[in-house]
Amino acid sequence: MSRGFVKEDDQEEPVLIPPRAALPEGVTNYVTPKGLAELKREMKDLEEKRANVQAENDTEKRRAQSLIDGKINLLAERLQTARILDPKEQPEDEIRFGAYVKLKNENSGQLQEFQIVGVDEADIRKKKIAFIAPIAKAITGSKEGDLVELKLGTEIRNLRVLEITY
Repeated sequence: MSRGFVKEDDQEEPVLIPPRAALPEGVTNYVTPKGLAELKREMKDLEEKRANVQAENDTEKRRAQSLIDGKINLLAERLQTARILDPKEQPEDEIRFGAYVKLKNENSGQLQEFQIVGVDEADIRKKKIAFIAPIAKAITGSKEGDLVELKLGTEIRNLRVLEITY
């Protein structure tokens, strides 16, 4: 049919599905046991939300379900590739995946505390950073008392490892 005979109102724009947190190509999708449980809970919530979609008309319902389906597909891919690394199995005297870390910036005197987690678990408001973050990469393998250089562009921060817990 010629486009001249199609009403503009009948044209549905594709639904834009927000991407999940970036995981570089070839990097293993590590998660903590708690992180895996959160991903499974998120999947259950999305499935319930899809089953209970309320909309004014069929078009809006279809668009809402399409958005949820897209999120479910992205999450299913993450769940399929998830590899659990249990913090309890890490060496206690060394910074590894799952560690809670307390650092002191020797340049500014500022203290930082956070846990190193998977990309889907990362949330700076909850003091959780992804294992692929520059600071996490810089301090991984360090021990209490170590001084680590973190290069951020032209800036170099000297970070002292004060405490490591799991």
